[in-house]
Amino acid sequence: MNNDIEKRLNNFDATVRKDALKEVVDHFNTGKLKAAEASKLHNMHCHTIYSYNGYAFSPSYIAYLAKKEGWFAAGIVDFDVLDAVDEFLNACKMLNIRALCGVETRAYLNEFSDKVINSPGEPGIAYHMGIGFTSSKLPSPDTINFLKTMKERAATRTKVLVDKVNSFLKPVILDFEKDAAPLTPKGNVTERHVCEAYENKAIEIFPNKTDRAIFWSEKLGINIDEANQLINDSVALQGLIRSKTMKSGGVGYVKAGPESFPPVQEFNNFIIASGGIPTIAWLNGLTPGEQTAEKLVDHHITLGAAALNIIPDRNWNISNIEEKQQKLKELKRIIQICEDRDMPIIVGTEMNAPGLKLVDSFEAIELKDYVDIFVKGAAIMTAHTILEQEGKGYLSKWAANKFESKSEKNKYFENFGRNL
Repeated sequence: MNNDIEKRLNNFDATVRKDALKEVVDHFNTGKLKAAEASKLHNMHCHTIYSYNGYAFSPSYIAYLAKKEGWFAAGIVDFDVLDAVDEFLNACKMLNIRALCGVETRAYLNEFSDKVINSPGEPGIAYHMGIGFTSSKLPSPDTINFLKTMKERAATRTKVLVDKVNSFLKPVILDFEKDAAPLTPKGNVTERHVCEAYENKAIEIFPNKTDRAIFWSEKLGINIDEANQLINDSVALQGLIRSKTMKSGGVGYVKAGPESFPPVQEFNNFIIASGGIPTIAWLNGLTPGEQTAEKLVDHHITLGAAALNIIPDRNWNISNIEEKQQKLKELKRIIQICEDRDMPIIVGTEMNAPGLKLVDSFEAIELKDYVDIFVKGAAIMTAHTILEQEGKGYLSKWAANKFESKSEKNKYFENFGRNL
């Protein structure tokens, strides 16, 4: 029964998902499905099928997963779209789950134009987020047009990339609309969808495994033994396709510049006008931009940022001891910087590649000192999701008038969120 429901929860047809969700709610209510005991576990950064999820999880499925596993809260973040927001918030309401919705894109930070920040090999370009959206429907023509333009820019970049990679991977050539767009419900094609499409197309063109291994060996510059292994490992093969053809130095790579992405200030203006919260995306503290962490965070604050997102697993779960210690030091530093500034922190695993954890290992000794800080951030932001609908969000005029300090505001929102 569970497998059938889970399969339908992830169906690309929204009507199928909606019917499956109703069944799930009924099964939890009648005891046919059991929820784990409530815990501090949470994941506030889960990509969905509306951008790319490594497990093909829909918004409804992520809400179901949070309920089943006893998570404190759950949050979704998609690249360049808000298509999943209404479905996710509705599913979390039906399942009684604290919820957070966001959008992520790359934006241009002019003041750091000479430094790599958190987008490898791209000085001045920052992965940046907005969280706390309460609807897929935006409040004004300006916000609607901004999001539309952001999605169109992303689609144009991906189509240019495909054209370039097609010329290199002949005879494995993609028809963007036929081969890539159907891999996501509303055609928001990412690089990871493109890699999946190239793997599928190679199988179609070279059904014989030996021929296919020879093709990938020649195109990806690997020996035939490696290629024979790769064609049986989709995760590794798609990862290599992406790194060899789409990232810096690859034939499909287009050097990013100020004209390629919106300025951070403009993106923040859009987020705030839409009732959301501009949020810094943290990498690991080792890039030239993040090495100046205090300066970077303070500059983001002047542009409107009011929260910070961390992907903890890539900051501690590392086999190389020296690298691990270095990243743990930087993790401690950025958390303290945020604590000193009363800046809430949210965390998650992204789920935007196969093999990533479904939830962080909060029981790990490396994270135990920070778990309460992470729970506090989740509580504050899920409180915002509810209160924003009453005009009392985290960055609202109501909040600005009511609280004398960020510390006082955080305590109020934290208590509200914990008591939801």
